Amino acid sequence: MTTQSDPQLDRFIRSAYAAPRLDRAQEAALFAQWRAHDDQSALDELLAAHLRYVVAIALKYRRYGVPLSELVAEGNLGLVHATHKFSTEHGTRLITYASHWIRAFMLNHVTRNWSIVRSGNGALNTKLFFKLRRERAKLVALLGDGDAVDVALAARLQMDPTLVQTMLGQLLQRDVSLDAPLFAEEDATRLDGLASPDASAEGQLMSYQTGALQREVVHEALGCLDPRERLVVEERLMASPEDELSLADLARHFGVSRERARQLEARAKIKLRTRIETLMRERAALDWPLAQAA
Repeated sequence: MTTQSDPQLDRFIRSAYAAPRLDRAQEAALFAQWRAHDDQSALDELLAAHLRYVVAIALKYRRYGVPLSELVAEGNLGLVHATHKFSTEHGTRLITYASHWIRAFMLNHVTRNWSIVRSGNGALNTKLFFKLRRERAKLVALLGDGDAVDVALAARLQMDPTLVQTMLGQLLQRDVSLDAPLFAEEDATRLDGLASPDASAEGQLMSYQTGALQREVVHEALGCLDPRERLVVEERLMASPEDELSLADLARHFGVSRERARQLEARAKIKLRTRIETLMRERAALDWPLAQAA
């Protein structure tokens, strides 16, 4: 794998694929060395062994028109983030966990550098829209329709929830003019809801805070699950389509029947959905006095 126009990226890719692979025991030993002794060389070896996966995933997103070098850079950030959050107690390999974060960082970069209005390539828009819709359909199947789905979708993709809703809305209503009024008696249009390069600092801060709040809610909601339920959610709900475990996989992992694994998943979904909706109501109640004061 080489790139003709970017020698620096070419060297990085060659280095990534030249790094030795790690087996499960080597990976666990490096994690132990790094965390017990703050051994930076152990961390560097862990990261180097997984850079090939960053490159492989970046190649899949190159068709969205973002430079490969930028995708690789974002993927590296996702890998570092995942490595610091990963626990060997999960019973999975680092790449299984990290691939979600690598993709999330890349997709977040794609969407933040892509404008629904300015882009002239409808085919690329449609591909990205359908990816979002497919991910949302999966969450609806797991959680049921409701606020919990959009919260989980934004958190899963590490995207601004307002942007997620806007993009999905445009997919479902793509034949409606952006200049059409949202409501019969109002002047506001759908175009007003799209991100603008001239958006105020206050608006950008509010958007950031909303996304951070929803990610915080999902993270807190996961705390209501026991270890087995959390693993089910992480490997079924939070995993990318390529890495998602089947019920049969979960049954083998837990040493139970497939029906028992299905029951665990159903219980985890109910608990997670209920907790997310409760937390969102609590946050809304806390924000209400502030909204009234404003």
